[in-house]
Amino acid sequence: MSDDRSRRAASAWAALLEAHATLVPRLDRSLQQATGLPLSWYDILLELAAAKDKRLTMSELGERAVLSRTRVSRIVSELETAGLVRREGNPDDGRSAFAVMTPDGLARYRAAAPRYLDSIEKHFAAALTDMELDTVATALRKVAEQPIKLSHTRSRH
Repeated sequence: MSDDRSRRAASAWAALLEAHATLVPRLDRSLQQATGLPLSWYDILLELAAAKDKRLTMSELGERAVLSRTRVSRIVSELETAGLVRREGNPDDGRSAFAVMTPDGLARYRAAAPRYLDSIEKHFAAALTDMELDTVATALRKVAEQPIKLSHTRSRH
């Protein structure tokens, strides 16, 4: 890889990290002030709302949410305490459980969704043209969808 390409890649990566570090706390504050829901709770509710029967196994939820699996389990416990989610045993696999959105959870999610979208517009999209939004979305999807490649193999001595 050329030095110019390396600099460009590092600059793009740094910009992504800076944007993430800046925007996530802003979105979290905005959503909490407007709805009382932390962004991490909203992320879990968003995934459950999109799922068939408003339920996912904890493993599925861990794969879909933008949080670590450990945090997902903790947040599901918090949502359970708040009455927004309940856990159910998985009859097909006694080692796993489902996280299931409750009617109260669905109502809170639906009430928060417009505020979440407004926050995205205000804190992220407002600074970009429609073409830039499309370019960012396309570029980041390409990155996320690329197969994992091992850059080197370990030799045995």
